[in-house]
Amino acid sequence: MTKIITYNVNGIRSAMSKGWLDWIKTTNPDVICLQEIKALKEQLNLDDFTNAGYHHYWFSAEKKGYSGVAILTKKKPDHIEYGCGFSDNEGRVLRADYGDVSVISVYMPSGTSGDERQAFKMKWVANFQDYIGKLKQKRPNLIICGDYNICHKPIDIHDPIRNATSSGFLPEEREWLDGFMKTGFIDSFRHFNKEPHQYSWWSFRANARANNKGWRIDYNLVSEPLEKAMKRAAILPEAKHSDHCPVLVEVNF
Repeated sequence: MTKIITYNVNGIRSAMSKGWLDWIKTTNPDVICLQEIKALKEQLNLDDFTNAGYHHYWFSAEKKGYSGVAILTKKKPDHIEYGCGFSDNEGRVLRADYGDVSVISVYMPSGTSGDERQAFKMKWVANFQDYIGKLKQKRPNLIICGDYNICHKPIDIHDPIRNATSSGFLPEEREWLDGFMKTGFIDSFRHFNKEPHQYSWWSFRANARANNKGWRIDYNLVSEPLEKAMKRAAILPEAKHSDHCPVLVEVNF
């Protein structure tokens, strides 16, 4: 069984200062997909990750303290692919291939800073769908883990009515995510869990996390050929190293 966790750490150094590495050693995932690492690997003590038992691969943004993804993995991948051919200066996509299965760590753009970034986000997700469509022809067994910065359905957000005009829950974003899933991906969390009030991100404002006023924007999407290999999925809100929490999927591959 392969235990895969996606986690937007909102700064790897910040998360590590809050005991993240001890949590990893206790939780013991096989693969960890990180987003928003906000660091260059030169700014990290890489021995920390090696000593925890992981091969580690980093794809940082060119802009310091911004974005960036990483994959930590117990088993050495056959191949690592850095980037996806567009906006790679922002460090948003990293892929690890294991036999005929690929695990991708993705950090999709946020549109919360204004119209220009919202337009960039919509263009980015369209490009990403094209990239995945082509990749799937060669590598149909994909697990796409990460922060999508989009809630799929009203059940995935604490206040769908008041957030209907908020970036992350706009009709066009939700329509894109729905369409993307319909190209052959399973929302692994919802496959196993149908209950409301299950979130992966909370604002730092207004005591949102304590009141569970959250958004579910972090996903492990599993391509349909792997459906029967999925065994379990869970959100892990007790881990508090970030404004996001980890999301787990267990797949037999």
